[in-house]
Amino acid sequence: MRKIVRRHLGKVVAGTGIAVAGTAVMVAVTLPGSAGADESGGTGTAGSSAGTSGGAGQQPAQEQAAVQPGVVEQLPAEGEKGKGRDPLTDGETARVERIVLNRQLLDSSENVKGGRGPQRIGIDLADPEAADADNPNAPRRADVSYYDYKDDTLVTRTVNLDTGKVERTGTQHGVQPPLSRAETTEATRLLIADPLGAGLKADYKDATGTELTSPDQLLVSSMVYRATPGAQPAVLGTCGDHRCVRLFPKVKNGPWIDARSLVIDLSARKVAQLG
Repeated sequence: MRKIVRRHLGKVVAGTGIAVAGTAVMVAVTLPGSAGADESGGTGTAGSSAGTSGGAGQQPAQEQAAVQPGVVEQLPAEGEKGKGRDPLTDGETARVERIVLNRQLLDSSENVKGGRGPQRIGIDLADPEAADADNPNAPRRADVSYYDYKDDTLVTRTVNLDTGKVERTGTQHGVQPPLSRAETTEATRLLIADPLGAGLKADYKDATGTELTSPDQLLVSSMVYRATPGAQPAVLGTCGDHRCVRLFPKVKNGPWIDARSLVIDLSARKVAQLG
C-alpha cells in the first residue's frame, strides 16, 4: 500500500535529480539522493585474484605476502612567495588583502552582514600580461574581487606581487559573480529566521527529529538569481542589480530539501517566494 507523505513548503526531495526552474532559463541541477559533500558517496574495492591449479609447489593465494600499508607524507613547506604560474601562497594572499583593503575602501563599503568593509569574493593569480606571455621571469599579479553591499558594486583590483602596487581598479554594477561561502551562509541564516523558512525548518525536523536553528546544521549549495521583467513578485524585480540567491539545502547525512521557490535578496535582506 502506497504511503502518502505530508509535504511542507520546503518539501524533502526524494529523487536523484531536480530541475531548477529560473524565470528566464531552466537550469538542471543534479542532487544525489543521500551522499553529501562531506560523505564518502560510495565504496571502492581493490581486489586481486589468484588461481590455484593444484600443481605441486604452487603457493596458495592466502599465503602470498601481504600488501604493505601506504605511507602518508607531509606536504613540503610552502614558501612565502610562489614562482611563475604557481598558485598564490597563503602569505601572498594575506599580503594582497592587506594592500587592497586600505582605509578608504574599509570606511566606504559594506559586507554581506552590513558590517564595515566590502565582502570578499575571491583572490586569484592573474593571467600574465600579453607582453609577458613568454617571459619566465614576468611579475606575478593577483586579481582581487569584492562585492560592496552599500551600493551593489563589484570591485576588482589587480596587484603586482613584486612591487606591492595596485595597478588597476575596476567597478561594475549589475555583475553577479558566483557566491562566496560567507554569502551562502548568510542567505541560509536569513531564510531560517524568516517566516517563509517555516517549511524548511519543518522538513528538517521531520528528517532529523531536531529543530533547525543554524546554517551549520545543513550542507547548502547556492546560485545567483536574476529577475526577468514581470516573471516574479515585484519585491524581487531588482534581483540582478541586487545580490539575490537561491539555496539548495541538504540535511547532513540525509536528504535534500526543496527550497527552489524561495529567493533571498541579500542586498535588501529580504526573503520572497516565487509564484
